[in-house]
Amino acid sequence: MDPFIFVLHGLNDSRTNKHIYFAFGLVVYIVTLFVNLTLIITIILEKTLHEPMYLFICNLFLNGICGASAFYPKILADLFLDSNIISFTGCLIQMYIIYCYLFCEFTSLTVMAYDRYVAICKPLEYHNVMTHQKVVNLLVFIWIFSLLQVSVAIVLTAQTPLCGNDIDKLYCFNWDVVKLSCTDITVNNVYGYIIMFFQLFQAVFIIISYTRIIRAALKSKTERVKFMQTCLPHLITLINFTISVLFDVLCARYGKGQELQTLRNILGIEFLVVPPLLNPIIYGLKMNQIRRFVRMYSHKINFRTSVAHQG
Repeated sequence: MDPFIFVLHGLNDSRTNKHIYFAFGLVVYIVTLFVNLTLIITIILEKTLHEPMYLFICNLFLNGICGASAFYPKILADLFLDSNIISFTGCLIQMYIIYCYLFCEFTSLTVMAYDRYVAICKPLEYHNVMTHQKVVNLLVFIWIFSLLQVSVAIVLTAQTPLCGNDIDKLYCFNWDVVKLSCTDITVNNVYGYIIMFFQLFQAVFIIISYTRIIRAALKSKTERVKFMQTCLPHLITLINFTISVLFDVLCARYGKGQELQTLRNILGIEFLVVPPLLNPIIYGLKMNQIRRFVRMYSHKINFRTSVAHQG
């Protein structure tokens, strides 16, 4: 048995509210899994959707399932069992998956910005640039780059002696654990800034890409339509995700005060709950091809079900 136990201070003390939160959380988690899996299966089954943009979107949906599954099962168990503790090993595992989700999400959005830049700014070169092999390489890069960043951070945290076990969140977050250290955390801090530099570099790349995309879209009606159909969902996802994560990270490192902590808990849930649920809805409703094929497969399933009942 793990000798070190963390206490997560984020749940409401009201038992009635906990039951309401459990029911609501369970419904949202099921809906999140359903919409993401539906679109993933649709993209996999429909060969006409095996284009770079849709493969990157499919990867985004898969990552959303990972992020949601790192959060919901634990919080639902805590609500149902009226518990708020987690073992040291369990905490490290939860942090690893959540951070993988965060880094993979942002790296995916960066790669998608590059894909849209080539599609709109260099349309004649698109298929020569975004070859099947390059798309595979980019997908592998998204996961390997994210996993490596997280692995180093978690190893550093696992080796840090701790003098406390109280975490003011609903789940384990790396910096909240590191702050409980009994020893100097300079190495952890420096590595945190190195990661922030990588994220800043990606953010600058996204800004430059979209500056050029918007300029190209303003020159042509066709490109404006393409921008509204394929880039607008990406921008909505990017802005929502970036603001919530940035606020949470800044509060974790520099914020103080119970009022700020309450807001941080809300936004800390937001970037784990909203993007996995919002992404498939945004892309599914905005992109005609995905919407059309989802309807087609839904009709097929309904037809087969009705035939089976009649038989």
